[in-house]
Amino acid sequence: MGKISAKDLGIGTDKVFFIAEAGINHNGSMENAKKLIDLAKKAGADCVKFQKRTINRILTKEGLEKPYNSDNAFAPKYGDHKKFLEFSFEQFRELKRYSEEVGILMTASGWDEESIDFLYDLGVPFFKLASADLTNFPLVEHASKKGIPIIISTGMSNIEDIQEAYEIASVNNDNICIMQCTSSYPTKNDDINLRVIDTYKKLFPHAVIGYSGHEKGIAITLGAVALGAKIIERHFTLDRTMKGGDHSASLEEPGLTKLIRDIKIMEEALGSSEKRRLSSEDSCFIKLSKSLVSNRKIFKDEVITRDMITTKGPGTGISPTKMKIILERKMRVNKDIEEDVVINDFDIY
Repeated sequence: MGKISAKDLGIGTDKVFFIAEAGINHNGSMENAKKLIDLAKKAGADCVKFQKRTINRILTKEGLEKPYNSDNAFAPKYGDHKKFLEFSFEQFRELKRYSEEVGILMTASGWDEESIDFLYDLGVPFFKLASADLTNFPLVEHASKKGIPIIISTGMSNIEDIQEAYEIASVNNDNICIMQCTSSYPTKNDDINLRVIDTYKKLFPHAVIGYSGHEKGIAITLGAVALGAKIIERHFTLDRTMKGGDHSASLEEPGLTKLIRDIKIMEEALGSSEKRRLSSEDSCFIKLSKSLVSNRKIFKDEVITRDMITTKGPGTGISPTKMKIILERKMRVNKDIEEDVVINDFDIY
């Protein structure tokens, strides 16, 4: 398998790369999973993402047997609950084939080494490491050695953890993406801290910086794009009222479609960092801006003095920005100019 760079995926270019996070919102149903793939494609996402775990690998016996009494539980024990939501290797292969037929990239968060190895063999375009595994440095190292882009979410972590994880990953991989994230579902607005995006851009100049959001609505995600996030990840669902822990912090079809549409509008509006007068402003400039205008009749060969000129519209003549230099150079008019007339460059010498 040849190496795929982040740039090959559009990640880190001027285009925002949008990951529609299906996660476990399929509720263990292949039919739901395929509907989510269809929805991600229809909404205009670049990639649909699931989650892959080896349940016995990520939980101790005690963790597997722990009673799970949540309203979102699919089994009375936590291990059985997680197994209910887990697709097999063959089911993942089927979802990969289906995604290819639909025409959208598919990947998954790998929560353990075995899952990372499987996803690599499956041919996913990049790995995602969940916030829960940012401090799982052995897994960070294992995933980074595979040689494909790696996206790291940073919820539940401090800056020292993030820097160490980045250093470990960057030894073996130069296609790393760091995502600002807060791991609460749904996230309160004052816990989101979008300004961390600026911090990451300064601390990790060679990484692509993105945003993984769990908030309600779409406005905050657009703010992340405005701050420079080049990868966006949002959970989505077929129905926010479905049973399951992630549905309430997910977007339904109208929200997902509108967010992706508005991100494209935001990309256009962000435009260039160069400030200049644009051709689209010409008509407004002529109508509303000012020119140097005669304050009285000025006779041919008279030296222009301040009392002779004022500023008025339209902006078709000499700009007021040139008044000072005209007066300092004691410039003259080369013809009689009546009172209240726009003065042009060809009228003076």
